[in-house]
Amino acid sequence: MTQESKKKRLRWDGTPRTTPRHPYRDSAIMYAILAAAVVGVTALTDGNMRAALIIAPVLFVVATGYSWWRWHQRQRQEEAESE
Repeated sequence: MTQESKKKRLRWDGTPRTTPRHPYRDSAIMYAILAAAVVGVTALTDGNMRAALIIAPVLFVVATGYSWWRWHQRQRQEEAESE
């Protein structure tokens, strides 16, 4: 190893995460892509499409709902802390 190359150090100082500009929309888009991936992989592997077309939307709704609930909790907590 030369003197110029330095090891990267991870920072574990607990810096707060920033909130995305559109957290609800972003999480819905992400879970829609994941649901489409489930259906796509099922189609590519000649799997049970009936099950995939039932499971993927259910997973989308549950995951998106949970994510929105958590964003709502986080916003309420931040508002309570700022008061």
